[in-house]
Amino acid sequence: MNEEKKDTKKDGFEPKIVGFLCNWCSYAGADLAGTSRIQYPPNIRIIRVMCSGSVDSMYILRALLEGADGVFVGGCHPGDCHYIDGNYKARRRMVLLENILGTLGLEKERVWLRWISASEGQKFADTMKEMTEAIRNLGPNPIAGHWNL
Repeated sequence: MNEEKKDTKKDGFEPKIVGFLCNWCSYAGADLAGTSRIQYPPNIRIIRVMCSGSVDSMYILRALLEGADGVFVGGCHPGDCHYIDGNYKARRRMVLLENILGTLGLEKERVWLRWISASEGQKFADTMKEMTEAIRNLGPNPIAGHWNL
């Protein structure tokens, strides 16, 4: 029976990651990575939002329930938010979300919050490489597609 169990690394599992990026900082950092031709994994699907503080917990949960293996939220560095305290709201929301993820049987490592400014294209690329590898090691999302919303 154990021989039939598949190893996700051998299966060629490639994680699907949804990224909610702040328009003013993280999205611009991702754009800089692209225009600078800095390589990063194609596993992330970017959604531009005006502020990381506008990313509701339901958006993150919905992405996970609909099949994403991981969710990335990128925002301005603390103190640099164009909407004054949006990134602090995002940080508080992520702490609360960790409890919900545990209740659903998901690892909190599937959801990342990082601060990336417009001038940090290399940091964006490095973060995407790191997250893709971390999610690859976790394996496929165990609850993807098991819920009807």
